[in-house]
Amino acid sequence: METSKGITKEDLFNKAATYLKNEKNLDLIRKAYYLAEKYHEGQFRRSGDPYIQHPLEVAYLLASLQTSPQTICAGLLHDVLEDTDYTSEEMIKEFGYDIYSIVEGVTKIGKLKYMTKERALARTHQKILLAMAKDIRVVLVKLLDRIHNMRTLEFQSPEKQVRIAQETLDLYAPLAHRLGMYRIKAELEDTAFKYIHPDKYQEITSRILQQRETREEDIDKMQQAITNLLDNSNIKDFQIKGRIKNIYSINHKMETKDLDLSQIYDLMALRVIVPTVADCYMVLGLIHSQWNPLPGRFKDYIATPKPNLYQSLHTTILGIEGKIFEVQIRTYDMDNVAENGIAAHYSYKEENSNYSPQKEQEELVTKLKWYKDLLSYVEVDDNDDVDPLHNIKEDIFSANVYVFTPKGDVLDFPNGATPLDFAYRVHTEVGNRTVGAIVNGRIVPLTYHLKTGDVIEIKTNKNFNGPNEGWLKIVKTSHAKSKIMGILNKRKRDQLIEKGQEEIDKLIKVLNLSIKIDEKLVKEHYPKITINTLDDFYYNVGKGEISAKGAINKFSGSIEKFDENAMIKHYQDLERNRKPQKTNDYAIYVDGLPKAQVKLASCCHPVYGDAIIGYVSKGNGIVVHRFECHNVKHSQEERFIDVYWDDTPGTKHYESILHIYSFDRKNIVAEIINTINGINNVNINSITSSKDRNGDLVTKVKISVNNLETLANLQTNLYKISDIHTIERVVK
Repeated sequence: METSKGITKEDLFNKAATYLKNEKNLDLIRKAYYLAEKYHEGQFRRSGDPYIQHPLEVAYLLASLQTSPQTICAGLLHDVLEDTDYTSEEMIKEFGYDIYSIVEGVTKIGKLKYMTKERALARTHQKILLAMAKDIRVVLVKLLDRIHNMRTLEFQSPEKQVRIAQETLDLYAPLAHRLGMYRIKAELEDTAFKYIHPDKYQEITSRILQQRETREEDIDKMQQAITNLLDNSNIKDFQIKGRIKNIYSINHKMETKDLDLSQIYDLMALRVIVPTVADCYMVLGLIHSQWNPLPGRFKDYIATPKPNLYQSLHTTILGIEGKIFEVQIRTYDMDNVAENGIAAHYSYKEENSNYSPQKEQEELVTKLKWYKDLLSYVEVDDNDDVDPLHNIKEDIFSANVYVFTPKGDVLDFPNGATPLDFAYRVHTEVGNRTVGAIVNGRIVPLTYHLKTGDVIEIKTNKNFNGPNEGWLKIVKTSHAKSKIMGILNKRKRDQLIEKGQEEIDKLIKVLNLSIKIDEKLVKEHYPKITINTLDDFYYNVGKGEISAKGAINKFSGSIEKFDENAMIKHYQDLERNRKPQKTNDYAIYVDGLPKAQVKLASCCHPVYGDAIIGYVSKGNGIVVHRFECHNVKHSQEERFIDVYWDDTPGTKHYESILHIYSFDRKNIVAEIINTINGINNVNINSITSSKDRNGDLVTKVKISVNNLETLANLQTNLYKISDIHTIERVVK
């Protein structure tokens, strides 16, 4: 990547003039520069440079790639909307909507209010990726903006250096790679790696420098040997270059393949560049006739280009002195694409009267089949907290397995992808109806891992019921997983709607109420954010988000409409039919006795969080009591043993009994039930109500709760009911 340190405005104008001859285009660039200079006046970067230096260098890099004058102008103006008082309306009026749309797409994302840090990050990535997917020029400006920011990263705080470097590795370097922009990718990776892992970066750099002289001598000897071979074979107009693998790629290969630096044979590779495709294959034949190729190390990316448009022949040979060399063979055009990627295809040509940004974007989507997927991956619901970058990293940026459809189209997938991933990439309905797969003419299981070069054919059946839970373990791509989850959630939703309706209907019948549940009633009592339809209401009841009892309370309009005797009978019936809890499921452990038989004392009903002690009983194992239980004070001390709660109670519930004393008034039991039903992780097992000798009403409630904190919260809320004066937790 061309460096741009100390670039001046004259450098920019001269660079643009090397391929832009129309004075109007050059005037547009000058106009954009002087406006940016005016509005950034008095602003400085952390490096101490005037702020204008940043957009100037971005614009120079864009001119080096021979992008359109509009793109260069956007590079010059990309910060004025955010960092100055220059308005969108002014930009559209002075430079037109096309330039404004690029700038608007590149404008940095501000902090998103009222969101968690993770959600804000997800939204930021979504907006960046969405803007990029809609316009390739936004990608170019954003990548080069990041290049210059990485070159000046030393002036940021250490925390910011690591954060920006990590985002660069996660988003910008992979994007440059998928666009075939090798030089930009390599610089972004190496600079980011230097800040994230400075020690590793320094170690590898040092070792490469130590071996550089020897390796360069080997490369020079091999280069001369190939030159002599091609000269003697009358190959004309060729070039041979040596290139060193970038530091980040070396480290990645060492870690993923558990290699030492000395075992990486493509650390320095030879590149032979020739005029035509026919010359490429001729050179390949000559090299293989002279030096033995290593088996399995030949790749033909000319016949089958990579999805980022990269084309080249790759071979690894046993060269002079028995040393291993990687050789890449390509045409001059292919070399340009390999270095500059998509920018090489879309270098601006003034004489092209048919040029338009829309046409350029359409051609891009046609050539880069993965690029259109970018749009579908980031067009997600605003309420979705999932970072779209995660899915894109998994499915698009990590894709390095290339397979064919029966028609010869190439699709790319990450390692571990299966025929089901392929089916869902073709079409959602193809995936849903998949019953089998044929790879290279033979039937394979759906768990088969795709390999580069496979030809995949999917067998479908329109009567097939569709995906099941097991498919989620088979597929690799986030795209396929989301489609399968959509179907499974739809099925689960239908089941939960039915369950919720049954709960509501049953409760209405038990309580002898005459309430008609319809959409109008639901909308009156529940906010539109969560409940929009009657099905939404039943769905939330079915999955436990809305209590059926609490909903009936709301819909009745008045608690006085309840038949208290019917409610009490309902809970008594539940208690009679309730299955006893397993004796070993209490989240209690005893030191030295991992499989101890444990039982909760029925006299004091310990709840997770209580101070507890164990009593070794005859025939009942260890009975766990609360410390304040009177039985603890009057039992044999030698039988007591220390017991402990696990770190978390998980989903376990514990029985407790409350005696609630109140003045006797109408509907107070209904209010008690309503309050209990409104507390999460509390269930009523039984309830009775009677008067004591003082004339007070005593409501005895047997409940199950998940921990002591929930029980305390329940008691606090019960005391808020008027006329309740005492609540006792029963110890027999």
